[in-house]
Parts: sequence; structure tokens; C-alpha cells
Amino acid sequence: MRSWMVQHTSRLEGEVRLQGAKNSVLKIMAATLLAEGRHRIENVPAISDVTVMAHLLEAVGARVSWPEPHVVEVEVPEAASLSSEPPAELVGQIRASVVLLAPLLARTGAVRLAPPGGDDFGARPIDIHLDALASLGAVATMDAGSVLVKGSPLAGAPVTLEFPSHTGTDTALLAAVTASGETIIDNAAREPEVVDLATALVSMGARIDGAGTSRIRVQGVQRLRPLRHRVIGDRVVAATYLAALGATTGRLELVGVNPRVLEILLRKLSGLGFHIEADDAGQRLVAEVTERLRAGDIQTLPYPGVATDYKPMLVAMLTRAQGVSVVSENLYSGRFRYLDELRSFGADIISEGHHVVVRGVDHLHGATAVAHDIRAGAALVVAALAAEGQSRLLGVEHIERGYDDLAGTLQRLGGQVWIEGGE
Repeated sequence: MRSWMVQHTSRLEGEVRLQGAKNSVLKIMAATLLAEGRHRIENVPAISDVTVMAHLLEAVGARVSWPEPHVVEVEVPEAASLSSEPPAELVGQIRASVVLLAPLLARTGAVRLAPPGGDDFGARPIDIHLDALASLGAVATMDAGSVLVKGSPLAGAPVTLEFPSHTGTDTALLAAVTASGETIIDNAAREPEVVDLATALVSMGARIDGAGTSRIRVQGVQRLRPLRHRVIGDRVVAATYLAALGATTGRLELVGVNPRVLEILLRKLSGLGFHIEADDAGQRLVAEVTERLRAGDIQTLPYPGVATDYKPMLVAMLTRAQGVSVVSENLYSGRFRYLDELRSFGADIISEGHHVVVRGVDHLHGATAVAHDIRAGAALVVAALAAEGQSRLLGVEHIERGYDDLAGTLQRLGGQVWIEGGE
């Protein structure tokens, strides 16, 4: 069984060139199905979720190639050659498979999709996606455990999302760009990854206005062309390295992400004791931690608030802060499974409803812990770096779903992390 071994690390220092954003690239890969021809996507992270999405595209009829590192090309055939039923065994591996609904529906007129997989934390039904498609004229029925969606052609219409879900907004965008007439998406997610998808769609000839605001207008076009796009940097990965820095000490330069997309998080971290220099134009920031952090309260909110994906790593970081911190989860009800694993390191954590009370301790100790999802795994890495002695992390395949060589990057920064066991 493969595992990661982590030895106590007192300091991290160096430059991190951030990988492309997982929450952008998977949706942009799905968007290629909207147009026949050869598409090129750059700054693609080498993560297992990308591999699964590539297999999904191939399974429905596209050809995927990797002409150079971190570049993927997708050759999409004519609509008649596309399959409308992605294989259930692949769909069940990643949550982002749900965004195949809109492009396949737009190209083939009908799509059958098994339940999407990915991380399991709380209720995350696909109703918001189906409601968006229904607003544009699609009809969804349940059939043998799968959802069957029909609707061709789609027609532009008002779409009001019940919650500003970024994947729900993605689905609405992907459906609206070739629907006839105008679509107005209200209560849209404002995440940078939604803007990145919109930018990629515009490069294909889509007419989109307002991405990055709560109201997006889309004027449908009859045909799109192949895209050529560079994916933005991953802000969640940036937050992960910042949390690791806060749990240890040192100085990191993060390159390839706009500090503006991390503005509220950086403000919170500054209040805890980080020293931060941000260069928006240069897409870089420098963060330094010279002593044990102060405690502080953090709550997750839709963008531009602190993202729920940051929370597990921030909780791990705060286990060593001086004082009592309260971290509140306002988005997903069940995202606390990793707390027992953090307690195995000696963390003093109490869960009270949607709140986690973290009492900073003087010392964490090495432990064996199991990752149950991507960000929980990253949280265990943060705790293990701060813990005295040696730790063994299992379930590391979850970490590799979202992080491109996290262990190797930490090693280059001075972290004592190595991999044991086979594939």
C-alpha cells in the first residue's frame, strides 16, 4: 500500500510555480465538446482528476493527446460521432463529470448520466444543474439510477440559481452559449474559475457579458470554434502552501496566481501573523511567517469570501496557533470528517454544529492518518509537517486527485516528505 511519510519540518522556503486550477481545467476540457475540431489547453495540472476527464472525453468520441507537459489537445468529432452516455464507471470517479451534461445535450440532443462521484461531504445533489437546463427547455427523468436529459434545440431564457454554485453556473453557461436567443443567469457564482471558463468560451466565439458578477448575460450563437486557452493558477493550491507555511514558518514566493483572488484570505492571514507582499500585475505574492501564529476566527462563504476548499488546511494550521480559533462552515454540512484524523496528531478540536473550535496546542505529535478526500488529505499534510516526529499518511490517492506533485514541491521547499510503497 502506497503512503506518504512526513517528518517534522520547522521551515519552508523557496518559490512555488502554481499549477493550473483544477476547478477550471475540468470544465474547460468538457467545454471542448461544444465545437468540432482540435482544441488546445495549456497550464494543465498533472492530477488524476484530469486523467479521468480525459478518459471521459475519449469515451464519448473525442481524441485526447499530450503534446508536451501540462498541455492537452482534444480532437472533437462531428456531433453524429459523439456518444451521449459517458461510462458510469468513469462518471462515478469525479464530481466534475456532471458538467458533461450541457455540452453533450447541446451537441447530441439527449444525454444519460450516472451519478457523479468525487468527494463525499454533505448533500451536493445535481438538482441545480437540472433546474438550469430545464429553464432552457430540457426535460430530465430518472431511469435505472441514471438521469436522462432531453432537449434540442435549447432556447435562451432567464435562469435563477437557488444558490451561487460554481458548477451550477458552469452548467448554465455551457448550455446557454449555443442556445437560441438570450439567457440571463441570476445569482451566478463569481469565482475566478467561472470567469476562466467564460474566457475560454469567448475564445470559441461565445457572447458572454458579466462573468465574475452575480448576473451573467449570454447571447447564444449557432456555432463555436475550437479553443486555445491557458488555465489560471489554482488558488486552493496557493492556500494549501500558505497553510503549510503558517504551520511551520519560513518564506514562500507563490508565482502564477493573482493575489486579488485571495484578497480576503490574505487579509485574514495577515491578522494571524503572516507578512504578505502582493504583486497583482506580476501574478505573484510573497508570504513570510517568523513565529507561532495568533488564533483567529474564519468563516467560509461564496466567493469572494474564504472558500470552503481552504477550510481543512486552515483548521490544520490553526491547531498550532496561540489561543482559541473558531472556523465556521457555511456551505457544506458534512465537511468535518477529517477532524478525527487531526485529533490523532494531538490537536484539540471540538465540532459544534457548523462550527469548529480549535484550541492551539504547543506540540503536535506524529501519527498515522487516512485522507478521505482531496482537501482533507492536504490538511493532514499540513498537520504532519508541524508534528514532532514522523507521520504516515494513507489514502494519498485522494491528494493526487487535486495536487500536482505536492510531495515533490514540499521537498524542494525544505519539507521532509517522501513516498513509500508501489502504485
